[in-house]
Amino acid sequence: MPGSILGTSVRRVEDRDLITGASTYVGNLALEGVLHLAFVRSPLAHAVITGIDTSAAAAAPGVVAVYTAADLDLPAHHGLFVVNEDVPRPPLATDRVRFVGEAVAVIVAESKAAAVDAVELVEVDYDPLPAVVDMEAALEPDAELQFPQLGTNLAKGERSADADVLSDADVVVRARLVNQRLAVMPMEGNAIAVLPCGYEGADHDLTIWVSTQMPHGFRGQAAQLFGLEQDRVRVIAPHVGGGFGGKAGMLAEHTAAVGVARALGRPVTWVETRSENLVSMPQGRGQVAYYELGLTRDGVITGLRARVIGDAGAYAGFGGGLVFLSTHTMATGVYRIPKLAFDGAVALTNTTPMGAFRGAGRPEATAHIERMMDIAAAELGMDPVELRRRNFIRPDEFPYETLSGVRYDVGDYDLSLREALRLVDYEKLREEQAARREAGDPVQLGIGLSVYVEITGGAGDEFGSVTVHPDGSATISAGTSAHGQGHATAFAMVASDRLGIPVEKIRFVQSDTATVPRGGGTGGSRSLQMAGNAVGAAADDVLEQGRRRAAAMLEASVDDVQLTDDGEFGVVGVPSVTLTWAQVASGAEADGEQIFAGLDFHQDGATFPFGAHVAVVEVDTDTGQVTPRRHVAVDDCGRVLNPLLVEGQQHGGLAQGIAQALYEEVVYDPDGQPLTGTLADYRMPSAADLMMFETANTETPTPLNPLGAKGIGESATVGSTPAVQNAVVDALSALGVRHVDLPCTPERVWRAVQDARAGQPADPWREPPAVFATLPVRGADGVGAVEEGTI
Repeated sequence: MPGSILGTSVRRVEDRDLITGASTYVGNLALEGVLHLAFVRSPLAHAVITGIDTSAAAAAPGVVAVYTAADLDLPAHHGLFVVNEDVPRPPLATDRVRFVGEAVAVIVAESKAAAVDAVELVEVDYDPLPAVVDMEAALEPDAELQFPQLGTNLAKGERSADADVLSDADVVVRARLVNQRLAVMPMEGNAIAVLPCGYEGADHDLTIWVSTQMPHGFRGQAAQLFGLEQDRVRVIAPHVGGGFGGKAGMLAEHTAAVGVARALGRPVTWVETRSENLVSMPQGRGQVAYYELGLTRDGVITGLRARVIGDAGAYAGFGGGLVFLSTHTMATGVYRIPKLAFDGAVALTNTTPMGAFRGAGRPEATAHIERMMDIAAAELGMDPVELRRRNFIRPDEFPYETLSGVRYDVGDYDLSLREALRLVDYEKLREEQAARREAGDPVQLGIGLSVYVEITGGAGDEFGSVTVHPDGSATISAGTSAHGQGHATAFAMVASDRLGIPVEKIRFVQSDTATVPRGGGTGGSRSLQMAGNAVGAAADDVLEQGRRRAAAMLEASVDDVQLTDDGEFGVVGVPSVTLTWAQVASGAEADGEQIFAGLDFHQDGATFPFGAHVAVVEVDTDTGQVTPRRHVAVDDCGRVLNPLLVEGQQHGGLAQGIAQALYEEVVYDPDGQPLTGTLADYRMPSAADLMMFETANTETPTPLNPLGAKGIGESATVGSTPAVQNAVVDALSALGVRHVDLPCTPERVWRAVQDARAGQPADPWREPPAVFATLPVRGADGVGAVEEGTI
């Protein structure tokens, strides 16, 4: 066999098209006769619709049609997962609007400019209603109801049967923890083009080009919603300019676009503007958590009680359900916690509906428990490193069953922590911190830790295929769908490693349901461990086909035929006679056959990447300004296939995680008006705000797949945010500051310093809302059961 390419840094083969502009996105797709859509959106967060006059818009130049909910028979639906079946979202608002930016009508025009101009001509009469913006206020008994027929703003809720988990503790630390709402903000917003049945060139009932992470899932949703057979719907995801979880399902605007195309019998397209993106793309995070952590006086955890509210936004979509789907699942983190009580409530508010964002519930869980570990260390007068070490799950305890019902595959949490502390020179930093404190320097140094574990992949199947052509090249395909991760490079490396065919001679096919028969798409950091192993298994099958055919051509025993270091077939002991892949594949073609394998790889369970981050910040105590100085990330994703791709994922994850800690936050005023609706107001960091990242890896291969691979796409985001938050509080701890909510903006930091200097440091705890006492008990009468298609 040729030497392995795996574990080496191979530059991305997909970048040439991206850099040269040869790529095709939905936005530059050329469709003959295409019509353009623009949506009329609500300027109010909550109101009854009393009338819509579309006559002026319909008469405007270039306008083909104007549709309201009454004009199109469109199915209401929930999106990716169902949180509450009783509150599906209509694609166009019907009787009332529930957030600023909700689509009320759609303009169809010959040009985008004509459609946008006509939006201003639609007159909508609204009868305003009070808005509820805050998720905790939404659960108060007197809160304005989003859905009067529901009788509550609680979309879903459940509590643990046994809340007495702290009775063995000598010390209990408590905190109210905020994981603020974030905009997903991919470079490319949502975009769709639809070719309906009957239009020239249409060979399916629906052909849809869409910027999505999950083409096959999108096809399934579209077929179900419109009563079509799946094989009569074709979905194509061309190049996608980022997803981060925001493009994981079929949205209201997508449904409306399909409905319009079917109604008119003509192709239509819609490309979201940045302003639309900031109010209509599902947003992420959005949790308030009440945590109580019990410990002995020598720092051993005795129990954890968590009560978490998730903000669903205006409809009961995927994001709110992450309280149960991910945050509860990963609540105990890397620690041996002998008792756990977890209560969850999902609130409906007059804000943009919530969805997934890089990590989808796992960053929230890690942020909560890692912040509590630092609060506990401060209370006990213990170094936060030592407290963590006393409570780590030990390497010899894996596989490890957690109290939240998952089975960690493998881990060595102190391994990554030791490496992170070594790289950052932890003791030297503590010396510098002490010197600054002694000198009374107004710019204090903060050192923050985070040790995390997250869940990736999951149990299930994924498709992969390999075809070897008569010219010696190969085509591979996979059921995942890349939008920046480097699948073409990674999967080609797997096939090249098995077959000896150079990476540059391997073509990658993805993201078209007509050419890739099935697939789970990309999300939850599943691609390499699922599709990579599927491609590997298909390559192994193809290799055996090649060996059998070469054996026949060489008149040798199959057992004596091997692949040489040059990637050719030879007979053991006869080095002078070999066959190339081109010769073998040509022989197959001459016999009317093809060297091909397409199959599903099955993984029995999720994998659990882990790591340790150390953040170093400087905090100006006079102004509240936080300056990131260093960030060391040691992430363990199992076997590293391509260090260059892993490092790229780490860098991207770090940028987003640090941004949450210091900068980004979606903000609404009390009437539900977004105050961060443009990039002038939403504080995304630029390259100038961040420093050079220091990344490294430990490798603990998982036993759950042949590559030993675990996910890496979200790990750095999971680990970085609490490390930075802990660093900010650490810098201020000598002043008496106990906690600073996310994001740690200059104003929040300055106010915390002022309160501490006045001798009144803010208490991080307050009593949780009364709603938790009223929730049904998990497991009673089916509450808490997880069914397919639901949380």
